[in-house]
Amino acid sequence: MKERKKIVYCDLDCVLADFLGAIKNHPDYEISVKNDTIDELDVFGILEPMHGAIDGYKRLCKKYDVYIASTAPWKNTKAWTHKREWVETYLGNDAKKRLILTHHKNLLMGDYLIDDRTKNGAGEFVGEHIHFGTKGMETWKEVLKYLDC
Repeated sequence: MKERKKIVYCDLDCVLADFLGAIKNHPDYEISVKNDTIDELDVFGILEPMHGAIDGYKRLCKKYDVYIASTAPWKNTKAWTHKREWVETYLGNDAKKRLILTHHKNLLMGDYLIDDRTKNGAGEFVGEHIHFGTKGMETWKEVLKYLDC
C-alpha cells in the first residue's frame, strides 16, 4: 500500500507573494495605514513572488501534497480573483485547483502550515505551524531545509 504524502499548506501573502513590497509602493499607502484600510488597496493583481518562493513551492510539490491557503479581504472582492490569477500565473499546473481561500485556517487538516502570521486561525492550526519570517524560518531556503527538500 502506498504511503500518503504529508500535506503542506502555504500562505500566499508574504510567503509566496511579496504583499508588503506591493503595498509600500502604492500611492495610497500612507492614507490606508492611517485609516486601517490596507486590505482594501488594489495590489493583489500586481504582487511579485517572494525570493525563492516559486522554486520552493515546486520543490515542496515533489515530496508533499501542497496547497495554497490564503485569506482574502472580505471588503476587497477583486482580491479573491487576483489571488486565483496569481496562482495560475506563477505556479501553473503545480497549483491548479489547490487554492483555498479561508478566514479559518485552523479548520484545515494537514501536517504543516507555512504562514507569516498567526491570524485567521494559523496560530491554532492542528498540524505544525512553520512561522515564516521568524528566526530560523526567515527564508525559503531555511524552510526547505527544515522540510528536507
